[in-house]
Amino acid sequence: MIALAADAQALSDEALADALRARGVSGAGIRDFFDLADALLTPESVQAALAPFDRTRLAVLAVAGELSDAERPTAGQDVAAVPVHAVAQRLSELRRSTISEQEVRSHAEAAAALLLCGLTPDGIVAYRGVTDQLGRWPQLGLPDTASLAGPLPPSPVQAAGVDTRIVDRLAAEQAFRSLSAIVELIGALDVDGARELGKGGLSLPDSKRLATRMGVPLERVPDLLRVAWRAGLVDRSGALWLPTATGTDWVLLSTPERWESLAAAWYRALPLDVHRILADARVPWGALRATVAWLYPAAGESIQTRIDEFAADAELLGVTAGGTPSAIGHALVTGRVDAAREALVPLLPPEVSSVYLQHDLTVISPGPLAPAVDARLRTFAEVESRELASSYRITSASLGRALAAGETAASLLEFLRGISLTGMPQPLEYLITETAARHGRVRVGAGVDGADKRSYVRSDDESLLGQILVDTSLSVLSLRRDAADRLTSRFEPSVVYWAIHDARYPVIAEDAARQVVHLARKVAHRPAPDERPDPVLALVARLRAFDADMGETGQAWLARQIEIAIREKRSLVVTVSMPGGSTADYLLEPTAVANGRMRARDRRADIERTLPLSAIAGVRAE
Repeated sequence: MIALAADAQALSDEALADALRARGVSGAGIRDFFDLADALLTPESVQAALAPFDRTRLAVLAVAGELSDAERPTAGQDVAAVPVHAVAQRLSELRRSTISEQEVRSHAEAAAALLLCGLTPDGIVAYRGVTDQLGRWPQLGLPDTASLAGPLPPSPVQAAGVDTRIVDRLAAEQAFRSLSAIVELIGALDVDGARELGKGGLSLPDSKRLATRMGVPLERVPDLLRVAWRAGLVDRSGALWLPTATGTDWVLLSTPERWESLAAAWYRALPLDVHRILADARVPWGALRATVAWLYPAAGESIQTRIDEFAADAELLGVTAGGTPSAIGHALVTGRVDAAREALVPLLPPEVSSVYLQHDLTVISPGPLAPAVDARLRTFAEVESRELASSYRITSASLGRALAAGETAASLLEFLRGISLTGMPQPLEYLITETAARHGRVRVGAGVDGADKRSYVRSDDESLLGQILVDTSLSVLSLRRDAADRLTSRFEPSVVYWAIHDARYPVIAEDAARQVVHLARKVAHRPAPDERPDPVLALVARLRAFDADMGETGQAWLARQIEIAIREKRSLVVTVSMPGGSTADYLLEPTAVANGRMRARDRRADIERTLPLSAIAGVRAE
């Protein structure tokens, strides 16, 4: 414990805070670094910290602990650091293959960052509590040191008799379907966010709405939402899922670029050891679960759940097809993201930039529509079907949405004539011009008469205002008529505007000068940093303050170290200041500390010594 307290004290504030966050230290009952060491070395704390470690990192700690025990003269005593080369040599013997000193030190550094071992320039300091917990593993059904450090299992065997061309074609088809579904997901969330339940998962009505819009089974919605979230395309704002600015930009990318952003995010989140497994060969992923269970023996179901999610997402992204890696997927898991994208391109259906305009007000694309054209068309048309050949329908309501966003009849007609393969049908042209002429008959602005009248709705058409007033879908706005041509509401103008807009009235928003303004629906952003005091930083500050009061060579600090040694029946190397300015080291087993003095058994001289704390220059574990 003394070694851990000293190591924690020596860390920078930032490194110490990172370690405490990773270890989940609450700070309750922790007064100084000795209390902290005590909390970090409880079996529960050590086990939780070891759980996410891979087998090699666990083996480094276990072997260092066993070598430390072999050099420990008495049970419970601390010893000097175990040389890194000795750990590497022992691991190589147990594994029957060479493991380098550099790899051993890399694993030890990762463990030391979590205060699970100490480090010297050429050695590893094994903490007693960590070694003891690893020693209890066989009783918990977990591997012992020999098993942790034993030979690696054979790599999963590559599937035989698989036609890679079929796998690649199926993978590309699934990737295209997933990309199309995520485009619809972002569009649906932009119109109306989806609510996350307190217990987790989307509400059933929102899930059904999204599944219908995305054209996927209900159970597939959470998977696609997870893929989009991992790439930063959607995020939660409170309990509401909404598209992010990144997601809004993503829909304008080409199909290969869309796929690359999703696939790269998936690859970055994959555990590094799994990278290496998947890069070895194009093997069926059915064997991955057992391999991961071997790699992370203490992780339990948490790592398996993550791997199951990654495997499901791999199918959605075309990394695998039926559990077998595709050429796209093999390039991706070997870190060649650009090559994976290039492998996907020839397998995708070619995009088109022209459409057929029909007299029944539908728009038919003869193939996947170029993202820029598709995005513009969606601003004033409803998607009816989303396949290789998609169809859209233009309605007065969809046109109203575009006009409210700043489009005009002229801009809409110009765009449609530019992409049409069949000219401009007269019914469509009439609908656009007529809707534009009626648009803006209802106007929403900010009120100036207090909290009860935060916004107003005005129109020269009194009968239209009357319809809005009695519309049951708008009753939540608490509209009140305060003039023949005006209604008021206690809600903000943006809330009133979007409610009336969604009820399909020809509404626009205006400012105080009655100039048209264009309102955008709320877009989610990554959550802002929590401005409340960080309890971990508060704990670090408290530890430093207490440390400053004691001083490393002050009597309070010395007394605490001696008390710990007495409690654990450990020996200390005590450096004593001698007359003339010299120092001398004594190997002492403390028995009492009081009134500024320490009594201890000198193990070498086999006598009892009493030393004033003021004469002690420092102590360290043996």
